[in-house]
Amino acid sequence: MSNEIAIIGVGMHPWGKWGRNFVQYGVAAAREALADADIPWRDIRFVSGGGTVRCGYPGYVAGATFAQAFGWQGAEVNTSYAACASGSQALAAARNKILAGECEVALVVGADTTPKGFLAPAGGYRPEDPDWVRFYLGITNPTYFALYARRRMDVYGDTLQDFAAVKVKNSRVGAKNPRARYRKCFTAEDVAASAMVADPLRLMDICATSDGGAALIVCSLDYAKKIGKGNAPRVAAISTVTPTFASSVVEMPDIATDSAAAAGVEALSYRSSIPLKAYEEAGIGPEDISLAEVYDLSTALELDWIEDLQLAPRGEAAAALRRGDTALGGKTPINVSGGLACFGEAVPAQAIAQVCELAWQLRGEAGDRQVKNARVGITANQGLFGHGSSVIVKR
Repeated sequence: MSNEIAIIGVGMHPWGKWGRNFVQYGVAAAREALADADIPWRDIRFVSGGGTVRCGYPGYVAGATFAQAFGWQGAEVNTSYAACASGSQALAAARNKILAGECEVALVVGADTTPKGFLAPAGGYRPEDPDWVRFYLGITNPTYFALYARRRMDVYGDTLQDFAAVKVKNSRVGAKNPRARYRKCFTAEDVAASAMVADPLRLMDICATSDGGAALIVCSLDYAKKIGKGNAPRVAAISTVTPTFASSVVEMPDIATDSAAAAGVEALSYRSSIPLKAYEEAGIGPEDISLAEVYDLSTALELDWIEDLQLAPRGEAAAALRRGDTALGGKTPINVSGGLACFGEAVPAQAIAQVCELAWQLRGEAGDRQVKNARVGITANQGLFGHGSSVIVKR
């Protein structure tokens, strides 16, 4: 039995700081996806929403919230919350429903309205909450982005110029993306002149928090053929793995590495484990990848992801960047949407937005950002509390 499903519709609300209700962004994205699929709302039998904890009860039950906004028509609903991996979890739920034969076509949608500044935990004194604990210790998002960056500098010899080059590369394609929040070409000098946030990372090295929404219409392969979309891009694999012991690198939500109890167990870093299941499930390897959309919370993290996806040997991502391998027109373009550098974080939407970009690329509809002969794309992101996800989309 094939585990593939078809992507017959994609939609996105532009990213920005709009200050409106998150439902507005999700409905706009879903309407665009429905129009793209050319099917009526009544045909949707499952609504899978990415949850948002910042938008009150409607955000906690996002699947039902979006179904109500469109008008009740009896569809089943689901809400998935997995921090930054929420969109992938919502897509996985829809795929499972379709492959189980319980529905033919589903809507996957995520949207968020974010505050200014850090995505901080809820208030109060909660020492049992790892998210609260890390902020109590001073480990804000930029802080641990900076720790990862410093590690690259110390272990692999990466430079500040390498990190700035990631921002420059992504801004060149993001400037061409009408849905991106930041549509400006930045220079290395711009990055160097921006404020220091967490040494060695400056403001232009770190992604913003944003409002935005993204949606997919997915269906069984039979349904896609029935409506004349048998050649639509397909979700070939979804990985939503958690960390494993042993671990020699501190990864959230853990505040320390393993104790001696893990001695003798082969170590595998959390992020590098995320795509392995996806590659295995899809029956492909990194050599088959045409492009990747990765979770560039910081410029240095993009370099980590390139290696975690095995698109460059460990420690050689910066060299690949310098050669132009990861730029549009290079060997394996990375973040040709512009990435989070140009979009910012809209947490339940961003994993879905990554899949939208792959679908547009594989359909040859990315305009000035088009990757030539794109056949297979992969996404990767990491959510708090051990949520990791990777999605493979192919033609």
